[in-house]
Amino acid sequence: MIKRNRVVITGIGILAPNGIGLEAFWESLLAGRSGIGPVTLFDANGYKSRIAGEIKNFNPEDYIEPELRPKRMARHTQLAYVAAMMALKDAGLDPSNLELHCPTPVVIGVSTSAIDVIESVYFAMRDKGPNRAPATSAAASIPQAPANVIADRIGISANAATVSSACPSGIDALAEAAAMIRSGEAEIAIAGGADAPITPLTMASFIGSGLISSNNGEPSEASRPFDSLRRSGVLSEGAGVFVLENLERALARDVRVYLEVGGYGKQRDMDPERPGCGLVDSMKQALANSRRMVSDIDYISAYGPSDRILDAAEVAMIKEVFGERARSIPVNSIKGVTGNALGAGGPFQVVACALSIRDQVIPPTANYEVQDPECDLDFVPNRRRKAKVECALINVRGIGGSASSLVVDRIAA
Repeated sequence: MIKRNRVVITGIGILAPNGIGLEAFWESLLAGRSGIGPVTLFDANGYKSRIAGEIKNFNPEDYIEPELRPKRMARHTQLAYVAAMMALKDAGLDPSNLELHCPTPVVIGVSTSAIDVIESVYFAMRDKGPNRAPATSAAASIPQAPANVIADRIGISANAATVSSACPSGIDALAEAAAMIRSGEAEIAIAGGADAPITPLTMASFIGSGLISSNNGEPSEASRPFDSLRRSGVLSEGAGVFVLENLERALARDVRVYLEVGGYGKQRDMDPERPGCGLVDSMKQALANSRRMVSDIDYISAYGPSDRILDAAEVAMIKEVFGERARSIPVNSIKGVTGNALGAGGPFQVVACALSIRDQVIPPTANYEVQDPECDLDFVPNRRRKAKVECALINVRGIGGSASSLVVDRIAA
């Protein structure tokens, strides 16, 4: 029989609209305090939606070594790099002296790529002519840039890869890295997701699609997952990156283990008349691959983007998979606080689950006030809840119908 290595998370790095670093992020989630506010990264006057989840007080030069020239990086590359360095430090590892004896995957999920760099090239070409684009723009604008920068910092043993599958990108990257450790191809990996879509072009695109809220007067209340008054989600930015290890390696290092990465599943919506239906198969696959029953799940971290159709669809899919038990499982969405950070959104949920398992508490679904008859599960409204959390299920869905689910478990002390 082929040995399947157990995969655990030993380090976490996060930059989110509601906080930089684990404890700031967690304290905000537990308080239900939103990180959504007016757009400041560009002049949004004239835009129908002028709110977003921006990371506050982030100066890349405070976090990134000068020799790496952080201002030449795309914003999502900056965020991914900083999150990766945070994760390594959190795992008790020195990025300058990792002493890695085998290939180390660096797998980063992105959804929108370096739109800020691409826009800057367009404006430079428009204003100065086609031969005056910045010399660094080609390398900075490729989707592979975040993984490359992190791999370059780690050194010769690192292998860089990029996953792009819309909003599930970050969680898909995590699952891909976990699969390499599980099979024995690697002992340790760095994986996660990053996106920085708060740019003129991306905001205009999302406004045109009707996928983001125009509740500009009350930005902190604009994202309201599963609430009857929800209209649309709120676009945000961020990065969540993890150090994953073979459990035996982590135990030998005697380091803290946040959680075990269990089963994973993904599936596209197969029926255009049933948006979100891919979640049925992704949840079933994740449960089967983790050897878990629906009765084993203590908590569901829902995608819940605050969209009228998709929130209700996810509720229906949870009911289809969990049956009567669906009504007794706490289900939340953290997007009332974080907004929708696209490829970083799934990693945000993984972080929330890791800290829920650590502290045995479930953060609330913020801004949940008016019940929708189509959304009638236990959404942990507005107040944190002490609860037994040994095993959790995470759902993420993206534009185009892709859906991914992941089961994570507590490691017994």
